Amino acid sequence: MLAFTCGDPAGVGPEIIGRWLADHPNEAKGIAVIGAESWLETLPAAGARVAVGEGGFAARPGKPTEEGARIAWAAMERAAEGTRRGEFGGVVTGPVSKEWLARVGYKFPGQTEFFAARWGGEPTMAFSGGRLRVVLLSWHIPLREVPGVLTPANFVRTIVAADELARAEGVAAPRIGVCGINPHAGEAGLLGRDEIDVIEPILAPLRERFPGLSRCEPGDTLFGRQLRGEFDVVLAIYHDQGLAPLKVIDFDSSVNITLGLPHVRTSPDHGTAFGIAGQGKASPTSFSNAVALARRLVAFRAARGSGKV
Repeated sequence: MLAFTCGDPAGVGPEIIGRWLADHPNEAKGIAVIGAESWLETLPAAGARVAVGEGGFAARPGKPTEEGARIAWAAMERAAEGTRRGEFGGVVTGPVSKEWLARVGYKFPGQTEFFAARWGGEPTMAFSGGRLRVVLLSWHIPLREVPGVLTPANFVRTIVAADELARAEGVAAPRIGVCGINPHAGEAGLLGRDEIDVIEPILAPLRERFPGLSRCEPGDTLFGRQLRGEFDVVLAIYHDQGLAPLKVIDFDSSVNITLGLPHVRTSPDHGTAFGIAGQGKASPTSFSNAVALARRLVAFRAARGSGKV
């Protein structure tokens, strides 16, 4: 059974979850939905409804509150604990507001870091859309700190995650393209030597284990090459290097995945969208894809554990 968390009750999460349940009545039997009791009572049938927060809370679409942020947080806590205990097989999270969570004492930069803290493991932020797959070496840190994360451990963690993501989506021999950190991947050292002196010495010994691993390639052309079929997944060095092309190409369809943890967590790759909440304008595509990918990852890990892949 997968757990769905409501996200911020004033955002689009509750309505896209409701639409998914209505559109997938048979699959809904394998879903536990976690959120405010007043919202759960309005939903189509699901396998389980798990109430959190104070009874009597009623959200107003587009009007976030501290009480709503506490419910979003409580839903995450309940999903994390239930998954850790084996009650749920994985989690699909609704979008939350980092601003409103911070107002009620939430100390994590995002949900990725929250689930890593609750479950353990070394998280990697990854994304899969209709046409692009991207894994990030670093994400919620200032750009000036990025050179400090160019370590062997971080590259191994991210490449392992890239390999798992591609294999879970049916790629037998993943081809992983690696972005350089400098313009034109340093232009043979003329625009920076990080690729030559730091990154390539880390990548070279990893090619025995990951034969589809590229050299450092210019980030401004690598995503186009993925679109043309040269690579199955791209490793981006920092947040906007990977997310800018992804959100241009796959904005409505991409899925946020937290890899490297002992349990599966996916999310639609969009925010709370308070400005359109409750108006029926929110696309459910990204959420539907997040559910489908969570199921594929759960099945892939189960098969891998049994030696079938």
